[in-house]
Amino acid sequence: MVIDGMLAIGGLAIVIIVFVNAVLRGAAGFDLSWSLEVVQFLLLWLTFLGCAAASARGAHMRVTEVVSNLVPAPLHWPLTVAIDVLIAVLLCSMIVNGVNISAHTWAQLTTVLYWPVGLHYASLPVGMSVTLLFHVVNFLIDLRARKSGVFAGSAGPDANDWEDFE
Repeated sequence: MVIDGMLAIGGLAIVIIVFVNAVLRGAAGFDLSWSLEVVQFLLLWLTFLGCAAASARGAHMRVTEVVSNLVPAPLHWPLTVAIDVLIAVLLCSMIVNGVNISAHTWAQLTTVLYWPVGLHYASLPVGMSVTLLFHVVNFLIDLRARKSGVFAGSAGPDANDWEDFE
């Protein structure tokens, strides 16, 4: 997956930049003035793209014990749909607000590299847009599986049962 490659390369870049900067600071008495801005940029983008990668896999945490123990079985699917719709609404809100923040800060520049500050904030709407895409696709897969009677993803019993790994 493209996002996984970007996450791996970005994570490796962060480790290398921080390590080289620490060695230079300790051994040579100076540091790379741009390193903080680049690491900050990479960390922001990797965080939100990582959210999308987790969403693509259906790997976000769900607290299923509450639903399975307190909610009657016939209400599990309607509750799942309601939660998925709520998540989609929250993602849309984050996209709209992220675009707004990014647009309002685009004219500001970082102190060393003179990159637009809005480029940092653009990681929010971009990452949440990709997350929303994966969330909708996963929901449609669950919906199709429920209609066909074959459970997949989070639609069925014991889906993503992480207790097996404890």
